[in-house]
Amino acid sequence: MPQHVPSSLRAASPSPAQHRPARPPQPRRIVFLAHRDLANPAAGGSELLVDRLADGLTRLGHQITLLCGGPASYRDYRVVSAGGDLGHFLRARSAFARQVGDCDLLVEVCNGMPYLAPLWHRGPTLCLVNHVHTDLWGMRFGGPLAPAARLGRRLEHWALAGAQRGNLLVAVSPSTAHALQAIGVPRERIRVVHNGVEEPGPRAERSPEPLFLAMGRLVEYKRIDLLLRLWERVRPVTGGRLVIVGDGPERARLEQLAGPGVEFTGHVSEAEKHRLLCAAWLLLHPSAVEGWGLVVTEAAARQTPAIAFDVPGLRDSVLDGQTGVLARGESSFAAAWCTLALSTERREAMGKAALDHAARYRWNHTVRQFRAVAAEAVAAAPRQG
Repeated sequence: MPQHVPSSLRAASPSPAQHRPARPPQPRRIVFLAHRDLANPAAGGSELLVDRLADGLTRLGHQITLLCGGPASYRDYRVVSAGGDLGHFLRARSAFARQVGDCDLLVEVCNGMPYLAPLWHRGPTLCLVNHVHTDLWGMRFGGPLAPAARLGRRLEHWALAGAQRGNLLVAVSPSTAHALQAIGVPRERIRVVHNGVEEPGPRAERSPEPLFLAMGRLVEYKRIDLLLRLWERVRPVTGGRLVIVGDGPERARLEQLAGPGVEFTGHVSEAEKHRLLCAAWLLLHPSAVEGWGLVVTEAAARQTPAIAFDVPGLRDSVLDGQTGVLARGESSFAAAWCTLALSTERREAMGKAALDHAARYRWNHTVRQFRAVAAEAVAAAPRQG
């Protein structure tokens, strides 16, 4: 028989709500400091991520400003251009003081070249990292420019592991988190927030003939030249077309390398992008490194499996043998390409698994995760000194 508890004691007992830790306050005014606006012709996955975060946070009642270089377009949040594509790195501090003034949280988006915001911004700072460019500096600045590559690599590593000391860093994948740890960032200061994907609309028709798709900015590390070489080995086996969507400084050279059956589309509309992702038999992603590989998840949401190399970022977004294939070399990439092209049953099974996997990643979830980290960064700021 239960004992009688005096009402005075019952009133003094803590309620379940009292056991819950208080949630950190949400920063109302958030500024993103980034290289480009999404409207920039050179925009890619990093710019899309920042746009989705800024838009989602705006809808949740935050006051968002994007301070960037190059052209800026009107959005539901404020966008301010700090100058040219490279000059804005030098003008970021003065542009912030002149056109922004103050904020509750400054988010520095570090994609290789840093802004060193913690050295000049007194308030809470959070660093968003898509991927660490360690090996990419050498690909971008080779030969006589090798000293510039070494300087860039050292500056990036110091900015992330040294200048950001005491701040939280957001990585977009476990691979990026590991890369940050490898250059000296303590694991306890890293938070992983995955990219999302749009809710898929009605599916367009799959191409009746073999259609293979590569999509992204045409720059060195995406290695589309390698894909064109492999196409010459694959095409006699599979037939069909290889469609390359995107633009960039490598396009003219790549078009000269392309053989029969290759089509370059340049930039396409969102509707055409959706149609191509649905129509493609396979997404081909030969990049040397990624933060996550957003287009892989976009293709997965349209039931299109991917073939990629087993490299950072892509080993996170592609489940090897389930939602696609991770190749260990050029020959295995070509073999997987031929095998999946010739096996409708296996390709479709991977496409269904890819669709299920993509359902775990939605932009609204990404925004909520980032919002929680933003609040944590502001709450920790006094302890950072």
